[in-house]
Amino acid sequence: MQADAAFDPAALIAAQQPVVLRGLVRDWPLVQAGLTGPAAAAAYLKRFYNGKPVVGYTAPREAGGRFFYNAALTGMNFTAARIPLDGWLDRLLAVGDEALYVGSTDLDTYLPGLRGETALPGSGFGATTPLASIWIGNRTIAATHWDQSNNVACCAAGRRRFTLFPPDQVANLYPGPLEPTPGGQVVSMVDVRAPDLARYPRFAEALQVAQVFDLDPGDVLVYPALWWHHVEALDDFNILVNFWWNDAPRFLDTPMTTLLHGLLSLRDRSDSEKQAWRALFDYYVFGEPTRAAEHLPEGARGALAPLDATTARRLRAHLLQRLNR
Repeated sequence: MQADAAFDPAALIAAQQPVVLRGLVRDWPLVQAGLTGPAAAAAYLKRFYNGKPVVGYTAPREAGGRFFYNAALTGMNFTAARIPLDGWLDRLLAVGDEALYVGSTDLDTYLPGLRGETALPGSGFGATTPLASIWIGNRTIAATHWDQSNNVACCAAGRRRFTLFPPDQVANLYPGPLEPTPGGQVVSMVDVRAPDLARYPRFAEALQVAQVFDLDPGDVLVYPALWWHHVEALDDFNILVNFWWNDAPRFLDTPMTTLLHGLLSLRDRSDSEKQAWRALFDYYVFGEPTRAAEHLPEGARGALAPLDATTARRLRAHLLQRLNR
């Protein structure tokens, strides 16, 4: 899709397919500074930095830029430290043999004012204010993972390659441990660049439906929540600005809590029991939202009625009571 197309992220997400908008943010001052060179881009960022330490990640040369586990999966192959961003940018410009990375750093908290100069055209987010973050590094790799929010990923400096897989490929991606994780989300154990198909044979099926997008500075990739994505920074200096948003009301809990509780309460029951519970979940959760309550008087619907902030708080308190019994 070209940059002159109407930018409506909600409409793009509704199609439930990733899409690239070439050159959509090429006019950002940050992109223009990056096109001048890494030093200009770093100097531009320093203008907004308020001195609060950020989290910087360092991986040794033998990691090949991939921030992942150690060989035993007991820890990570990188270190993390609280660092001043300006000094870290200077270190990044020195171009050593280590992989350096600052990820998911909130613009409003650490670079106030930058959001105003990285605005997206149009108002396709509606009443929602997306979370704006910046990612900075050299030739680094974020292992294949998923996020709970829709994403507008804006390539601001350097080139990036996204390899995306739809959510239904989870079994073919061989997810790693629930914890610890390299960055807070479960990651695939497969190295997309050199997959070991003898060890992970079903990954070949995932590759058949993978979508690969190479982004130049100014390009924007929009993709839905829960799509798995493997992200490679292809140059010695890279900046990505992304906007996360979700249409779900803030009072809703994260579905990851439900998944974890499912492990606790359902996974190890008999298959016949699980199938019966599947029917109940289809009725109460995954089916038509109004069906379970439509035959009940309004005053008797309780948690079956549409939730609001008050009823969600009551339901959460009830759950905590049951979990702590």
